[in-house]
Amino acid sequence: MPFLEENVDVAVVGAGHAGCEAALACARLGLETAVFTVSVDSIALMPCNPNIGGSSKGHLVREVDALGGEMGKVIDRTFIQSKMLNVSKGPAVHSLRAQADKAEYSRAMRQVLENTEHLQIVQAEVAEILEEDQHVTGVRLYSGAIYHAKAVVLCTGTYLRSRCIYGDVSMHTGPNGLQAANHLTDSLKNLGIEMYRFKTGTPARIDGRTINYSKMEEQLGDARVVPFSFTTDPESVQIDQVSCWLTYTNEDTHEIIRANLDRSPLYSGVIEGTGPRYCPSIEDKVVRFADKNRHQVFIEPEGRYTNEMYVGGMSSSLPEDVQHAMYHSVPGLEHAKIVRNAYAIEYDCINPQQLYPTLEFKKIKGLFSGGQFNGSSGYEEAAAQGLVAGINAAMEILGREQIVIDRSQGYIGVLIDDLVTKENHEPYRMMTSRSEYRLLLRQDNADQRLTPVGYEVGLISEERYQALQEKIRKIGEEKERLEAVMVGASREVQELLESCGSASLKTAASLAELLRRPEIHYEDLAPIDPARPELPCDVIEQAEIDIKYDGYIKRQMKQVEQFKKLEGKKIPEDLDYDQVRSLRIEAVQKLKLCKPLSLGQASRISGVSPADISVLLVYLEQYQAKKHMDGTV
Repeated sequence: MPFLEENVDVAVVGAGHAGCEAALACARLGLETAVFTVSVDSIALMPCNPNIGGSSKGHLVREVDALGGEMGKVIDRTFIQSKMLNVSKGPAVHSLRAQADKAEYSRAMRQVLENTEHLQIVQAEVAEILEEDQHVTGVRLYSGAIYHAKAVVLCTGTYLRSRCIYGDVSMHTGPNGLQAANHLTDSLKNLGIEMYRFKTGTPARIDGRTINYSKMEEQLGDARVVPFSFTTDPESVQIDQVSCWLTYTNEDTHEIIRANLDRSPLYSGVIEGTGPRYCPSIEDKVVRFADKNRHQVFIEPEGRYTNEMYVGGMSSSLPEDVQHAMYHSVPGLEHAKIVRNAYAIEYDCINPQQLYPTLEFKKIKGLFSGGQFNGSSGYEEAAAQGLVAGINAAMEILGREQIVIDRSQGYIGVLIDDLVTKENHEPYRMMTSRSEYRLLLRQDNADQRLTPVGYEVGLISEERYQALQEKIRKIGEEKERLEAVMVGASREVQELLESCGSASLKTAASLAELLRRPEIHYEDLAPIDPARPELPCDVIEQAEIDIKYDGYIKRQMKQVEQFKKLEGKKIPEDLDYDQVRSLRIEAVQKLKLCKPLSLGQASRISGVSPADISVLLVYLEQYQAKKHMDGTV
């Protein structure tokens, strides 16, 4: 029986946050791209929390935008509340977080995909990956149709053989009751791809009309909203914002949970998948933190045009009757009506150590992977991986060098390096503490770090790139000016310093020296700096941070230099680790499994010691010397 056959350059499997970024990147680079989804209505769906960004995740969104991705632009158009987190701390951990209108976000992203040249959306389930001689050749749909492709990007999220569970209820569906993808796993296993079974979960959604907000603490957005995208006009995001609310669990809540743990699929063995340690269910919190008599519960709107409210902090897989009792014990939720029950979801994903840092499979040329399918969690982590996978799929087809963002360039680099190098036996979540160079990798300078990469790839326009160069020039000029302008110990200066709670001047000092004082900010110096130029807010912010943290930044730059030396020592793909004498057996096993591209990556593999790296360094020097003598390099 004949089946439909089509030819495309790239096939993207899945249209969640990873799939959208992958598909857009490929199409914008001029490649004919097909993105497959089990439901067109689920494009860029937010099946869990109704927000984008947050601690460290806001950094990822900014970096996606800096590279030419779409997530930041869409959330700027569809947010309903925005807040800069950690403002009482240093700029390295400042993170933007926006409440999304879920339906509007999905609709806006779908609109972008539908109106992008070279991109077609196909509602269908991909059942098989086609390959010849360890090179991907396309995909076969459940219908039997074949799409021949030069590259395939897997972005299946939480849909592969997914199962939603609460209490004794187990449904073989994807999130939000959508169709699961039940056929692709077998194809992947037949290709020799190692699979994991992971779990995540989501809390109940409740009817906002049945909440007593007077028993809760109102959480307002920022008075002045900062956009996610570097291309968004800041004035366009100054909108009327909605409120979120804070309440707490109590001992009654905890007692209800403890009394019903035997009915929880998490503890009865019904759920087999491994869940995220850093985003535990309320059952896990009560068991693990038995000394705490309350936990925070955030009540967050799902959108402007719905009464559904998300109960942040209380994800669960407890039975329906227990959920009702548990939620009703929380102040303000005594009479809450549950619209959607909380549930856990199990799904298939891969061991990401099977991927290169380019997110291409080591075993199969042209097959790339991004998002939760790689064993990570979160919309932002997914979008970042999808963008990199899409870019590199395009680079391979176009015969150009694939990109690798390293740990000193961005949180995206940290995320991918951790996934492909370290052993992850639970869903990976990005955190600022995972980045050793976080003072350099701030969200405010993501454009300076990564927009040149996006420009080189072809996702950043000439106009945007030149605007960045102008911004960098202005930052440099203002820093030079502040270092050059001197002020004396005049009465005006002393009064200003006193008003800021700063020590008086003994001798003349530059404005930059004053700015380095923790209690002094750029705007504070205006009365004694009459010649200052009119500058954009982002230029002022960068100049102030660069000056104030100059010593720390220079110290971290030296650390990066050392890091780059190890990263620069490349390891041949065909290196036989069995021939490297003095390497420990465990190190040989781990190195053969991971196949690191550089000595730096090898040093981060669990089970490879500093002594092993020293042995490997000596061997590589001898190996290269022999190659030169043989005339093979």
